Amino acid sequence: MKKLAIISSLFIGILAFAQGIKFEDSNFAAILAKAKKENKLVFIDAYASWCGPCKLMVKNIFPLKTVGDYYNGHFINAKIDMEKGEGIGLAKKYNVKAFPTYLFINGDGEEVHRTLGYVEENDFIQFAKDAGDPNKRLTSLKQKFENGEKDPEFLKNLAGLTLYNDAEFSGKVLDRYFQSKESLDQEDVQMLLAGTQSSDSPLYQVFKARKPEVVKVIGDKYDKFDKNINLNTILKKSYNADTKTWNDNYFMTESQKFLTKEEAEKTLKRVKASRALKDKDIATYEKLTLELYKDYSAASSEELNSLAWNFFENVNTKSSLEKAVAWAQESVKKDQNYANTDTLANLYNKVGDKKNAKMWAEKSIELAKSTGQDSGDTEKLLKSL
Repeated sequence: MKKLAIISSLFIGILAFAQGIKFEDSNFAAILAKAKKENKLVFIDAYASWCGPCKLMVKNIFPLKTVGDYYNGHFINAKIDMEKGEGIGLAKKYNVKAFPTYLFINGDGEEVHRTLGYVEENDFIQFAKDAGDPNKRLTSLKQKFENGEKDPEFLKNLAGLTLYNDAEFSGKVLDRYFQSKESLDQEDVQMLLAGTQSSDSPLYQVFKARKPEVVKVIGDKYDKFDKNINLNTILKKSYNADTKTWNDNYFMTESQKFLTKEEAEKTLKRVKASRALKDKDIATYEKLTLELYKDYSAASSEELNSLAWNFFENVNTKSSLEKAVAWAQESVKKDQNYANTDTLANLYNKVGDKKNAKMWAEKSIELAKSTGQDSGDTEKLLKSL
């Protein structure tokens, strides 16, 4: 009877698991072919392994029966890491810049709809229904905008859908939206700040012209936002994406109109390091980061953990990895949590210190369980030690 009860329990568990979204385990070409054959759209959960909201969707939303029933019945579902394998090319093709992004693709590989972020159950299902309705898809919404639609709620929704993947188009949408607004509320100001990426954008003129309303929401942070917008504009003009080169003289001249020389030099070094990491020029990234963080006492726990993890994933120089261990130790000292203890465990393992790797992996798993986080990867590490 005991054995039968265990088998029944396992069977019930399998049924419960199957209630959620069923993701295909094949390459993208095969997924597209299946979608075309079955005359369905492909739903892609475009995620990154480090993304918190991505993990929460996996834990809270994807397993729900209501979600699984709709998505499994209407779409071919794929879950793809945008930073690994063929996901890297797909991220470029579909302009995925924020995580999680949810894409709906037809059998010919054309995007018809998208959204992003953590989405609650009912909204996640409604979004899928919109993807299935040609009149509510992003392609149709864009055409409606081009035809002159001025309804504020329509414009706000369209701006939200395009803000992080098509900044130029979103800027046009928001410009029309703010023309119709006599007063700005907190949500309006947040959209304005998110959409104003350059001082050359029409939105920057809105930001300047409606300063009193913006200040009511963000207070004395207005000047800091203004400086960052101008700095971002100079950075874009300083970098040639085709040749992957920087115009240092232009950046230093323009940025020192509102930064000290020391601030300008440090900023340029930071963005060069970030660009090098994105371009997989690890030697340059490693060199610049080590220079920037000789003194890391003022860095936040989160910043130090991010640095340490980047070094774990990309750097193999032992002395540099030992520096990353020190960053991770300081991160843990400032704010011990599952993420930075996991980083520390992985770094100890990479430098060959199995004893400390085991100790911190056990601590990380303990913290994950106490806070309801997924410690699967850390458990794999522990088993390997």
